[in-house]
Amino acid sequence: MKFAITTWNVNSLKVRLPQVLEFLSTVSPEVLCLQELKMQDADIDHAPFEELGYAIETFGQKTYNGVATIAKKSVCQVRSDLVRNIPSFKDSQSRLLAATIKTAEGNIRVVNGYFPNGEATDSEKYPYKLKWLKALTLWLGKEIEKHPQLVLLGDFNIAPEDQDVYDPAGWAQSVLCVPEVREAFQRLLDIGLVDSFREHKQPPKTYSWWDYRMLAFQRNHGLRIDHILISKPLAARNQSVVINKDFRAKERPSDHAPVTLTLEF
Repeated sequence: MKFAITTWNVNSLKVRLPQVLEFLSTVSPEVLCLQELKMQDADIDHAPFEELGYAIETFGQKTYNGVATIAKKSVCQVRSDLVRNIPSFKDSQSRLLAATIKTAEGNIRVVNGYFPNGEATDSEKYPYKLKWLKALTLWLGKEIEKHPQLVLLGDFNIAPEDQDVYDPAGWAQSVLCVPEVREAFQRLLDIGLVDSFREHKQPPKTYSWWDYRMLAFQRNHGLRIDHILISKPLAARNQSVVINKDFRAKERPSDHAPVTLTLEF
């Protein structure tokens, strides 16, 4: 059985709802995780998702942030053991939603995150980013012991290697690329996670985000900052990882493209 899980920073669910519904109708993943909803829970209409056979759990926030996990009801269901934001890390921002997805092949713990950007290394937002990453890693170290089949996915706001950046020298001092941030990404791998994308031979200069300015998408001046990290039991089932660039090429797109992992059970 094939089981597809997608991550997508939609940069406003209100604006991008038609594209999200088109993605569910055409690509039809078993699980779709969205980031940067920029909507409150009460303003998110579940009906369009239900009509397509999906259930949706949201953790929204007005104007900023917000995440949602959407699961196909015919093959899986979201259990009640939801976690909103990192336990023991006080945070007013809606950035993380963890849910156990119950399937015929066993439970999969899906941790959906909109990681802090950090703005600049001399900004007060940068220490918050590093503290958030540290708290996440400590918590996930325990989660992965309880949930052997675990997926951590979302907009990480981290380009882990130079090959994930179109201009490594130009971006070297960015909060997406500085050594401290890349080391934090490596620590997530060290607790037993695998970068599912790198498990496959990928075309060079493959990215998931392109700035709206300077014809960045048309010139492929992008970064790979949207990731799907998986535990080792799931790594053995990793069939493919693709970046759905067609949705970045649409009219009024998100600046991110969906990234889809397909598992084979």
